[in-house]
Order: sequence, then structure tokens, then C-alpha cells
Amino acid sequence: MYSIDIMTLFDLTVGDMMNESILGRAQERDIIRIEAHQIRDYTLNKQKQVDDYPYGGGRGAVMQADPLYQCWKHIVDTYGPGHTIYMSPAGKTFTESDARRLRDDYDHLILVCGHYEGIDQRFIEECVDEEISIGDFVLTGGELAAMVVADAVARLVPGVLADPECFENESHWNGMLEYPQYSRPEEWHGRKVPPILRSGDHKKIAQWRRKQSILRTRQRRPDLYEKLDLSSKEDQKLLRELEEEETQS
Repeated sequence: MYSIDIMTLFDLTVGDMMNESILGRAQERDIIRIEAHQIRDYTLNKQKQVDDYPYGGGRGAVMQADPLYQCWKHIVDTYGPGHTIYMSPAGKTFTESDARRLRDDYDHLILVCGHYEGIDQRFIEECVDEEISIGDFVLTGGELAAMVVADAVARLVPGVLADPECFENESHWNGMLEYPQYSRPEEWHGRKVPPILRSGDHKKIAQWRRKQSILRTRQRRPDLYEKLDLSSKEDQKLLRELEEEETQS
């Protein structure tokens, strides 16, 4: 079973969210385990205080090392050692390849959610294996980031989704953005489903989807497009078709 423990000040909110829908059903089938732990339960004072003023002055407060450590130690003692990640805007930006790495290299993650001005550096140095950010922006707490990482990793665990195709054909799996998707009815507000998708010709449908992925990646994420290997005969043909279509439009 793949396990994810989340250290947080909002365990009920995080726990409820992580037990819904696909992830909830996967937990019911014992494929994954996701548990949120209230950091305040591990303080040694009656006020359940987890933060204090920062050394050196400045505004705000810093989460103290010991409540974090006691919570982390409880998780390790209960469920065994885990790869510990601090959700931090100063961390490495999270990508799909990181989700695959975390799934493949570990079977137990411990995600630490910071608040206020951050957490005591000494806890990071003693217990944290890596720091991860979900983008170049700052949130009021690490919960949203932790849930993003937990969801992205957990959905890749075998058995969580019905079939590997559920994620292998999606954006970022192979360095490209996913092609447009359509459902019934065939016409909605005057907009029709592309005829090729109703043709039943699976080879041509696959080619159309590949071409749309190439086009969407080039238009929206030129940084990803520059890294693509489009040297195959099939891709070169699709590129020529795209050029012809753009010339005609």
C-alpha cells in the first residue's frame, strides 16, 4: 500500500478532501492510505501553541521545531520512515516527472505544511529530505500544495485509476499538452464535434489527436515544445499538415 501522511494545522479539512472521489475509493480498497495529522496535538503546552516570534526580529511568526518534530516522530514510529517533503515556495518547482519519481522511488511520503513566516530551519535540517513548491507564488499555508502533490502522486499508483491510459495520454506525461476532448451532444450552441472523432477510424483519430497535442503545446507552452523530439516521419508529416493549414487560414 502506498502511504501519504500530511502534517497540518487543518487536519479535518485536508482529511475530508483527500477522502473524496477517486482517492477515497482507492483508500477503501486499501490501494493507498492518506492521513492528515494535527500538529497542535503534539505541543507540550496547554495553549497548543505551535509558533513564536522569529529570532532577529521582523513581522509574523515562525512554526516551532519541536511540535513539528513530535508530530513527524509519531508518524515515523507508527508507520515507518517516510520521504519527508516540506511544501515551501523556496523549493524546487513540482512537475509531472516529480510525481512519477515520488511514486517510483518511495512507498511512504510525509508532507509538511508550513504557515505564517515558515517553519524553524532546524526541523528542516534534521527531518526534511526535500523542499517542493507548486509554483512561483506564495500561499497562506502549505495545505493546498500538499494536497496537489498527494493527488498527483496517488493517481499514478497502480489500481487508483482504472487503466494506465487514464494518465499516460494526459498533459505533461510525454512532455506535451493533451489534445482537446469532446462529449455528447454532437452539437452544442452551434459548435460541432470535429467529424474525425465520429468517423470510427481509430488510426486517423490518433493522428488527429497527436497533431492537436503538437499544436496546443506549440501555442501555449513553447518552452515544452522546444524540447520535443518530432523527428519521426509521422510527426514530420503532421508538422507539414499544420503548416499548410496555417497558410490556408
